[in-house]
Amino acid sequence: MAQAPKNLCIILFFITSSIIYSSSSSNNTTSNNGVKAAYWPSDSSLSPSSISTDLFTHIFYAFADLNDQTFQVQLPATADPAEFTSTLLQKNPSLKTLISIGGGGSNATAFALMASNTSYRKVFINSTIALARKYGFHGLDLDWEFPQDAAEMEYLGTLFDDWRHDIDLEATASGRPRLLLTAAVYFAQYFFVWGEKRAYPVTSIARNLDWVNVMCYDYHGSWDISATGAHAALYDPTSNISTSFGIGSWLHSGVPPNKVAMGMPLYGRSWILKSLDETEIGAPAVAAGPKQTLSNEKGVMFFSEIRELINQKNATEVFDKETVSAYSYSSDLLWVGYDNQESVATKVSFAKEMHLLGYFFWAIGQDNNWMLSAQASDSWN
Repeated sequence: MAQAPKNLCIILFFITSSIIYSSSSSNNTTSNNGVKAAYWPSDSSLSPSSISTDLFTHIFYAFADLNDQTFQVQLPATADPAEFTSTLLQKNPSLKTLISIGGGGSNATAFALMASNTSYRKVFINSTIALARKYGFHGLDLDWEFPQDAAEMEYLGTLFDDWRHDIDLEATASGRPRLLLTAAVYFAQYFFVWGEKRAYPVTSIARNLDWVNVMCYDYHGSWDISATGAHAALYDPTSNISTSFGIGSWLHSGVPPNKVAMGMPLYGRSWILKSLDETEIGAPAVAAGPKQTLSNEKGVMFFSEIRELINQKNATEVFDKETVSAYSYSSDLLWVGYDNQESVATKVSFAKEMHLLGYFFWAIGQDNNWMLSAQASDSWN
């Protein structure tokens, strides 16, 4: 793990300056023991009643949609939000639920247009608060993937200012606990891999959000079929595309560590190897892995499918200490990189050492008998 000590020293330096900037806007709807969260896709085959709610402090209902004509937010027809909240709270009354708005498949242009216009922002914000109150959610989460330039990042900061202001006003007027406000964000505080160089509005984020969910995954995938990759590596000795670098960039920017949750995937990224002569991370590949029954996307395997691969095909599993990730390969040349219990335990320890607020998973329903969810919860405690 050649770069690990250097990365850790840098990040610890970041914390020294940023930890002084403690959260002044946290409220009693955030667990004193930190955040152990996960996103639940509304089209998930896993019912709310089947979720092991004792493993989590917060669960995000994903996703609500932004109407690109009215700029109001609407919930999907795939799952009843009232049933979602009532079922989870019956199982665990201390659990907090949030509506997540957007997602990777949403219309980023619509978000940009909404955020750039005062009246559109007002319509959007009013509809989010109304939905949260109507269905008993404890908060709201924005997953805008992604603001495309510096101007859109500025609009995002203004949106957070307005949103927090109106959330505070509503709580005062209604006498109800203030709604949480969070956002899912890119793995680094600024974009350096693709598109125009731009950075998140950290001053607005630190002032207005309860925390950010940093999406520390999808570093490699089917968009690059020439070689295998650790798509959620904690460290990368060859580049800055890693969780340690991404989290460090958020802390260095001025966002306090107690407003940062580290993301982990409950799925892997797969490739077809060129041959079994080279099977390590970065080995030559010829194609993305085939679609699987559950994930139904080329080059993607849920953790439950990975465990099935290992058991049924007698695949070889390797834990890579340098990147803190796992991978498996089988005789049919199928290679998949992912997090296992060992990497999850190490990552959670990293998050604790960095004094982060907590962690989250994408997504509930992809785990294998709660193996990784339970490992993370145990490692955090």
